[in-house]
Amino acid sequence: MPPTISATDRPLEKLSADAVVVGVGKGPDGLLSTPGADAVDRLLGGRLLGALADLGARGGEDEVTKLPTFGQGPFPVVAVAGLGAPQPDGGYAPEAVRRAAGAASRALTGRAAVLTLLAAVGGAPDVARLQAVGEGALLGAYEFTAYKSDLPAGRPTPPASFQLVVPDTGAAKAPLARVRAVADAVALVRDLVNTPPNDLYPAELAARGAAAGKKAGLSVEVLDEKALAAGGYGGILAVGAGSARPPRLLRLEYRGKKARTSVALVGKGITFDSGGISIKPAAGMADMKSDMAGAAAVIATVCLVAELGLPVDVTATVPIAENLPSGTAYRPADVVTFRNGKKSEITNTDAEGRVVLADAITRALEDSPAHLLETSTLTGAQLVALGTRTSGVMGSEELRDAVVSASRRSGEPMWAMPLPPELRRSLDSTTADFTNSGSDRFGGMLVAGHFLAEFIPSGQQWAHIDIAGPAYNTGAPWGHTPKGGTGVPVRTLLATIEDLIADAS
Repeated sequence: MPPTISATDRPLEKLSADAVVVGVGKGPDGLLSTPGADAVDRLLGGRLLGALADLGARGGEDEVTKLPTFGQGPFPVVAVAGLGAPQPDGGYAPEAVRRAAGAASRALTGRAAVLTLLAAVGGAPDVARLQAVGEGALLGAYEFTAYKSDLPAGRPTPPASFQLVVPDTGAAKAPLARVRAVADAVALVRDLVNTPPNDLYPAELAARGAAAGKKAGLSVEVLDEKALAAGGYGGILAVGAGSARPPRLLRLEYRGKKARTSVALVGKGITFDSGGISIKPAAGMADMKSDMAGAAAVIATVCLVAELGLPVDVTATVPIAENLPSGTAYRPADVVTFRNGKKSEITNTDAEGRVVLADAITRALEDSPAHLLETSTLTGAQLVALGTRTSGVMGSEELRDAVVSASRRSGEPMWAMPLPPELRRSLDSTTADFTNSGSDRFGGMLVAGHFLAEFIPSGQQWAHIDIAGPAYNTGAPWGHTPKGGTGVPVRTLLATIEDLIADAS
């Protein structure tokens, strides 16, 4: 069961829990206390801050120091989470608070009930900070144990409940309801991404996505291989041809009451990517179960929008295939004909994401949405350019920049990338309209953006988010981010949609 979250405005000395969480900042001359830390310090007779200094706590990001209270408070343990350096106004950015809350959750495995004062890090908590604390706490408590067959009874588990100390519980009700919905959506993405590919093949991902959609009250459509052939989805069929498990196209539709705008979501759903005939090296190939992270994100996002009842029309179009080498696999030098009639010469079967996305984007735009948001683990070049935590965003400048702005609030780092016209030439083909892979190794992420742009009509607002690194954490956990599936970019997609609604008002 996921942990619960609630708020209280009762005095600290009248509360009880298995642990309490407070935050401290990192200053040039040592620790910087916060109102929450000061409150616990007073309750413990002024011993907390001195003890932290003696233990060498510095207040840095991802630092959590646990101390016993020796019976001096209504909780046996204090977890002090580092917030890093404060902003110029002396406060802390919501993402710093979110990250601290997540680090504390991970550090408090084995503590069932957790009380947190992280919302009090400088003045009365605003909505953004309150949501950050709640999201960080719940996301940091995530674990994936579906395939653990020998979990011992009574093992230490993540916290089962979080209670946030706030000035006004009534004002916290709506923000915490949103926190719950967002955390559940992110957990759905993480669960799907972490599921092994022998259990999450194309038909199964489509079925799980359809089930989530039906639960959220969405209209659901699933196209099998026969329907894909009849519909002219040559790209999806080509990529899926090498697998004994045929491809699918999933469509989830939400119609909001008094909708102010319309958004098409598209997400790449390659349930496993071996590279096909252009096979990948063995090292790291196991991580390619995450190549459907974009699909999982748009499935979760449209369901989240429905749960929140936002006044917008949203349709998710999800191309799903497994890219494997076999006697029936598509080959380099093949020419693929897409749903809109355009043709691409295949020069690299490992550039398969853009091939399935071409069909999905074409289908999504047949609904004439005002905005198109597409996300995918599209290129290794994204990691080369921006690393493992920052997504690259391309597309029409207005929507591209809106996505990047929303990402700053959501705490999912993104960077606006250009589409230099000279790079388009590397897709030139003497055989077909264009190739599916650039003719040189430079600007690979941007060249992929140019390929997608071939399917975007003039004047269409669109943005492509390359999440190749941020969607799957192959390193150690940090902040509220576990090892494995991260849930990126659900929070940014939601924030972007909310901004588009506000702009249309």
